[in-house]
Amino acid sequence: MSDHETSKRPAGPLAGRIGVNRRQFLGDGARTAAGAVAGGVAFAQSAAAGPHDQDQPVRLGVIGVRHQGRPLAKSFAAIEGCRVTSVCDVDASVMTRTARELAEQSGVAPGIESDYRRILDAPEIDAIAIATPDHWHAQMIRDAVEAGKDVYVEPPLTRTLAELDGLSETIEANDRIVCVGLSQRGSTAFAEAMNYLRSGNIGHVRLAKAWAVNMRKPIPQRADSAEPNGVDYAAWLGPSGPRPFNANRFHRNWSSFWDYGCGELGLWGPHLLDVAALGLGVTLPTRVTAAGLTAAPPQETPDSLNVTYDYGDRIIQWEHREWSRRGPEGRNAAVAFYGTKGTLILDRGGWKVIDGEATAGRSIGFDPRSYLRSFLESIRSRQTAFDYESTSLSTRLCHLGNQAFREAREIRIG
Repeated sequence: MSDHETSKRPAGPLAGRIGVNRRQFLGDGARTAAGAVAGGVAFAQSAAAGPHDQDQPVRLGVIGVRHQGRPLAKSFAAIEGCRVTSVCDVDASVMTRTARELAEQSGVAPGIESDYRRILDAPEIDAIAIATPDHWHAQMIRDAVEAGKDVYVEPPLTRTLAELDGLSETIEANDRIVCVGLSQRGSTAFAEAMNYLRSGNIGHVRLAKAWAVNMRKPIPQRADSAEPNGVDYAAWLGPSGPRPFNANRFHRNWSSFWDYGCGELGLWGPHLLDVAALGLGVTLPTRVTAAGLTAAPPQETPDSLNVTYDYGDRIIQWEHREWSRRGPEGRNAAVAFYGTKGTLILDRGGWKVIDGEATAGRSIGFDPRSYLRSFLESIRSRQTAFDYESTSLSTRLCHLGNQAFREAREIRIG
């Protein structure tokens, strides 16, 4: 369960599917967004289960412990009051390495499991963290909440819009906390920038741009081959269905194939579009358009993409390039808000204002553990900051952008 990193646009499972309409979303899920803007993580909604014993650590199982999951497990283990008791991966070498490193870090060796369902069956586990490829997210979240576990999941929340729509009822019916890893929400710099923006210091803001520009290696053509020793490839494929092993579609590159991931928009978009939407105070747009280019086969997802999210009186623009080093405003991955009195630029290194009557800003190191602490506190108190509709919005925006590109048409949301 190890995790990440032609011009013809194929049709896919997104065809004809938009999901909840704009009115439903505005009525059901946008109510807590203002709290997130004003104060980073704001505790708002209570879950029915009783509070966690404050004298006992939150016991966590981590599923998918390679690229993203390995540092995530270590970050959780470094927080007082949290114990990583189990790790799970279908790649034995990845799993044992992470377990060994956690034992060295905390002095207690976690259990290891190749089947995530055994972690869900363990009554001593309070919550799980999911850092697998995207195609496993929806099923694991559903299985976890039905097993009575709270969930932390690396974005995107799901691989498709249909999966996203199907999760809401399950989460609500089981009254579990599901926290999407939008860790910038826990940053002091993020809260400060949002407050500065909303105070009107850069004037009237109608345009936000979000982008990710990286130099990624081209994916070479490779023949199918035997699966690596120690890897349960059938379990890795899971809900995507059987196919022969191919190294191109496995570690590192899987997000460039629609069966498993959502491309660059799915890697960076949930984080950056979340910031853009919160800053503008918007939820679902009225229409979405996209244009892009796809690299040479075997890659399926676009290596260049521009998406416009039109809200009538405001616009969010997305851009990514996988073959360039320099992004807009001199930042590789950031969000810019363009106002009548200045421009505010925010990334994980901090924020600054340019072209304004006065400059302001703060450069601060990004520490994801503050957001993880908020998740753990939610488990203890059952007062959760993680409203599903608010934190799922940026995943929905990513899916809409990919849908507009894949179907080569304007998507309208009623």
